[in-house]
Amino acid sequence: MQNAIHPEYKQIAATCSCGNVVNVGSTVCKDITLDICGACHPFYTGTQRVVDTGGRIEKFKSRFGALASK
Repeated sequence: MQNAIHPEYKQIAATCSCGNVVNVGSTVCKDITLDICGACHPFYTGTQRVVDTGGRIEKFKSRFGALASK
């Protein structure tokens, strides 16, 4: 490795809006804030829900349901 060409790599604190703090390594070298993290994201917490707007799922199943069951 050549000297003096690589960025500085330090441990920083990444703070989520839910209050969770994660210590990570970064070349930014200053603390950052996150909008969402693994502790509050619906996919990881299991609170994800499917929103059926205007019966779109039922409409799809009525049109293509017979094709999918074959």
